[in-house]
Amino acid sequence: MQISSKDLILLIGLASVIFLIAPVSLITYVMLYNNRKKRHEQEKAWLKTSFENELLKSQMEVQEQTMQTLAGHLHDNIGQLLSLTAVTLSTIKPDDPLRVREKVDSASQLAKRAIKELRQLSRLIYGQELTRMGLDKAIAFELDYLKTADLHVITFDSNYKPKEGQHDKEIILFRIFQEILNNAVRHAEATAIDVAIQQDEQSLEVRIKDNGKGFVEEEVMKEKRGMGLFNIRKRVALIGGEVRILIQNGTEIKIVVPYP
Repeated sequence: MQISSKDLILLIGLASVIFLIAPVSLITYVMLYNNRKKRHEQEKAWLKTSFENELLKSQMEVQEQTMQTLAGHLHDNIGQLLSLTAVTLSTIKPDDPLRVREKVDSASQLAKRAIKELRQLSRLIYGQELTRMGLDKAIAFELDYLKTADLHVITFDSNYKPKEGQHDKEIILFRIFQEILNNAVRHAEATAIDVAIQQDEQSLEVRIKDNGKGFVEEEVMKEKRGMGLFNIRKRVALIGGEVRILIQNGTEIKIVVPYP
């Protein structure tokens, strides 16, 4: 069968188009791939920068929280004890020997209490370094300090075992825990707080439950303190985790993060 010149021209034209489309398609694919790769690298760089900024912010907030607690403890506890000691000593009258011994003993007891409080305070200063020894020790220390006020029934359970390379994530987790605990004490008016850390091979769960008055998330988000809840969700998302909130006979917040 003989091919006409018209069919031959058509065939050559079709082949030329195919040969032109192939390299153009290949170039387009390579360009799209490079653009996707570039966007992926930019996203990775942005996530790394965001994580580093959030880590620094969390470290500063942990220190600020410690300093606020220190200031309150110095003023409310140690300051009052030393003031009472000074007042007691100033009322001693040498011409009343029967009362001198009694007042000296009283001042001595107040001074010993002040010394005990100072020792606890030194442990608090050391407490911000506990995150380097493990998340469970830092949380336990925070709860033990809260127990000294004798206003809350507190329970803590943990099967936590530290893993290499997770310290930065734990600092952010600890700051999230501090924020939730602060909300339970200040806003929820809770009298009982239950904290648990559950760990398996691939994940870590931190659960904080209180018997407070609870809240409606949509309403809280409209208020100024809704920023705290927003920050909690943002930080958990940044470390690849998720937050679950259950409002029933109080508030239960579960934070689950990858912990390989």
